[in-house]
Amino acid sequence: QVQLVESGGGLVQPGGSLRLSCAASGIVFSINAMGWYRQAPGKQRELVAAITRGGSTNYVDSVKGRFTISRDNAKNTVYLQMNSLKAEDTAVYYCHAQTYRLIEYWGQGTQVTVSS
Repeated sequence: QVQLVESGGGLVQPGGSLRLSCAASGIVFSINAMGWYRQAPGKQRELVAAITRGGSTNYVDSVKGRFTISRDNAKNTVYLQMNSLKAEDTAVYYCHAQTYRLIEYWGQGTQVTVSS
């Protein structure tokens, strides 16, 4: 089993920045990819960014150039630096982990609200 605990959400003005963190515990050696999904009211959950243990990353087009995902394997933690935030970034952000056997785990979610 893997447990994921997120932190760092909150309220920020348009153009501002936030940094999300997600700490993994449990059978962490089994984790390959980690990432962040988000779900806005009335919308489907979407992948925002992901990073493999080796450091390969991918992003949804709408956040490219504004968000950066990074990972500290020694701390079993993944980060999402979000800059130039827009109202449309408002959502619940979920940490996600996938093991080498393609088992998926989810965090409890953290609210990000971009509003003036």
